[in-house]
Amino acid sequence: MSLTTPSQRHPYLDHPGPLAFAHRGGAADGLENTAAQFRRAVELGYRYIETDVHATADGRLVAFHDATLDRVTDGAGRIADLRWEEVRQARVGGREPVPLFEELLETFPEVRWNIDVKAEPALRPLLGLVERTNAWDRVCVGSFSEARVLRAQRLAGPRLATSFGTRGVLGLRLRSWGLPAAVRRSAVAAQVPEAQSGVPVVDHRFVRAAHARGLQVHVWTVNEAERMHRLLDLGVDGIMTDHIDTLREVMEDRGVWV
Repeated sequence: MSLTTPSQRHPYLDHPGPLAFAHRGGAADGLENTAAQFRRAVELGYRYIETDVHATADGRLVAFHDATLDRVTDGAGRIADLRWEEVRQARVGGREPVPLFEELLETFPEVRWNIDVKAEPALRPLLGLVERTNAWDRVCVGSFSEARVLRAQRLAGPRLATSFGTRGVLGLRLRSWGLPAAVRRSAVAAQVPEAQSGVPVVDHRFVRAAHARGLQVHVWTVNEAERMHRLLDLGVDGIMTDHIDTLREVMEDRGVWV
């Protein structure tokens, strides 16, 4: 099965102007990765939402960041060790249930999802769900693991939009400095922090190197208006934020909110 090249623009990216991503639906409100928070983002006008997926012990795919329920819910335990009937009893912030990703696809049919596959057992259930729902144009898969993203791309082929993992980002950074490095051709975006361990990642060179290869640059997680403006001035193609009101205001000020 052949892999797509970034010059073949994926339908996932069909949107005028910079992309505004609601990170975990807008994690600043304290109800991250819940249907209620996703609904608030959609009502605010967001059409791109970043989320995370884990698979339960019985193979159900849930939108949840951590490997365990402990940090943000009134439940406890590793999701991978719990059945869906157990996970569904937990409440984020003591209020909102953990959603199934399948239900989110159905509930928000106009949303495009940026999905961080947090663990290997979630990969095949995710691809199976996207196949059953024919949601290929609505998802972009990423992970810190370049190997995991590459497996997803090989399994799904050019129907699936993917971003770089850590190794791919490093390769692109080296290329931006004029150094030789392998860069995977099947990605559509580099999704990166503004800086890592105090070392800048996103600058004019990095954006130029990405665009020269037909790649978009999406930066996470940016919560201050000044940083948002600076990155948009650099020419980045998308910003992920916990503060969804702030990003909307910045884009409205610049005349790029759609």
